[in-house]
Amino acid sequence: MRVTVVEHEATAGPGFLAGWLDTAGIGCEVVRPYLGEAVPERAEDGLIVLGGEAAAWEDERYPWLPATRDLIRSSVEGGVPTLGICLGAQLMTLACGGAVERGEHGLEVGALEIVPLPEADADPLFAGLGPALAVQYHGDAMTRLPEGAVRLATGDPYPNQAYRLGERAWAVQFHPETTPEIFTEWISGSADHLTGLGYSVEDLGTQVKEAEQRLIDTWRPLAERFAAVVRSA
Repeated sequence: MRVTVVEHEATAGPGFLAGWLDTAGIGCEVVRPYLGEAVPERAEDGLIVLGGEAAAWEDERYPWLPATRDLIRSSVEGGVPTLGICLGAQLMTLACGGAVERGEHGLEVGALEIVPLPEADADPLFAGLGPALAVQYHGDAMTRLPEGAVRLATGDPYPNQAYRLGERAWAVQFHPETTPEIFTEWISGSADHLTGLGYSVEDLGTQVKEAEQRLIDTWRPLAERFAAVVRSA
């Protein structure tokens, strides 16, 4: 079985997820629309939409976003196992009737805590999750979730960190897939911007590197559970 993975830029690939899913018996077919590859009209076994620097509404700068939102919407409506990550989560939110805006609290970046809500206890992916570290790098926020969404995790300053829509679609604002190496590439590429906001690029990189095993222990089970949903669907 294979999941379709929409990758928005070369520096924001599937990271840990590719290996975790492969070990669980699920392959990844990566689609790279920034290289001219067409976003498919449907995902057969499952769909993962990754993050990127785009805003979820910037269709003129990133002309594949409407097709990606259409793919997400049809996958959610069709019961295809779907996981939206950061930008992918924001695209799911817009595609399914919610709202995404510039975050009023500015950038959220680093290895930061998210807190599961009581609704997570019965969720196929989040059950058993306690307060956990997650890699963050976003300035936009999901400000209104789609109708029927079940909020699963919260955080400070942005409360909408994860939700489920229907039985087989999940959106996460954070980055369970991101390795320390990927994160280091992100912050190195935006070092001047981060420094201007008062962040230490070195400290951010060290923070994520030191949290690596904790991140793996937390988010590998989520990937394995998503693989189980793909197989059962």
